[in-house]
Amino acid sequence: MITLKPELLTSERFAPYGDVIEATAERVAAMNTGRFERFDDLGRVATDAAGRVAISIARCRVATALPYRFDLVERHPLGSQAFMPLSAFRFVVVVAPPAETVEAEDLRAFVTNGRQGINYHRGTWHMPLIALEAGQEFLVVDRAGGAPNCDEHSLGETVMLAEAR
Repeated sequence: MITLKPELLTSERFAPYGDVIEATAERVAAMNTGRFERFDDLGRVATDAAGRVAISIARCRVATALPYRFDLVERHPLGSQAFMPLSAFRFVVVVAPPAETVEAEDLRAFVTNGRQGINYHRGTWHMPLIALEAGQEFLVVDRAGGAPNCDEHSLGETVMLAEAR
């Protein structure tokens, strides 16, 4: 069995899989006569011509306790998928590079700092969304309409997601 230990999420580490969504000094601009700071273009929303961008909210009904065993990952071949927490809380993501197939050895795990969101690139393999407490909410930006946009893949072996640091 493979055990994944989540490492801290950074833009550099996550770049092969998607974008880290967070307000940083490098991305700040003034708006509304300087009364607000705006952090633009933090994630590239992608969709095919048959789809459209959808904005949703997902609320956790059942928390995931770590360590957690799983053997299934998914990907969205027709568009990107972003998750931004609506309050400050850490969450864990498990990813593998976009490819036609994926093996357990390809997976990496990351833990956010409580203020970060993520945007999976089109085709990035990932574990389905988990939250560590019931009631946690995410803003979701992804593709809707047209053809189905979720491929699931059984890994053929169980992977253990260890506790986040």
